[in-house]
Amino acid sequence: MSAYIVGLTGGIGSGKSRVADLFVERGATLVDTDAIAHELTAPGGAAMPALRAEFGEGIVDARGALDRAAMRQRAFADPAQRRRLEAILHPLIGQLAERRCRAAASPYVILAVPLLVEGGAQRERYRRILVVDCPEELQISRVMARNGLDADKVRAIMAAQATRAERLAAADDVIVNDGGLEALAAQVDALNLKYLRLSRNT
Repeated sequence: MSAYIVGLTGGIGSGKSRVADLFVERGATLVDTDAIAHELTAPGGAAMPALRAEFGEGIVDARGALDRAAMRQRAFADPAQRRRLEAILHPLIGQLAERRCRAAASPYVILAVPLLVEGGAQRERYRRILVVDCPEELQISRVMARNGLDADKVRAIMAAQATRAERLAAADDVIVNDGGLEALAAQVDALNLKYLRLSRNT
């Protein structure tokens, strides 16, 4: 595994993707577990045979990919189905993420894990945990604008995630994303310098 891994997380609508992009612009390697999950569940993806066998054809769309809406509905409605889904996907995501972290040539890697805290973060896997934080009302308004969901649906998703306090308690570093891009970039600049310095000292 690459010498220095920063675990990046935050609640839905916190702006994790924007923060990840800013780190990439500064030369960091990004390994995104959400993107890996999409790869694994695309047509011909490595997870699809096991998902088909476990859940049947009802969770497969016309292209042969995972029907994410159908699967999400089942997983939200039934915790046992969610655990079965995670038991298939999480080991495959972990293996691929580890390979990509190990292959990275940059001084440090941003490993984006949306549910890092919920997954009982393997603390030894990360040198630092970076949480992107913003007020909950801002999260709700961003997700409503982005995904066209109503406030109750967004609150239901948030209720299934770790609380803001739980995420902040797990954090080594926090980026507050409640202003403009300039304020966000300044925080990323400072942390980029910090991670470069720390990675050189390992």
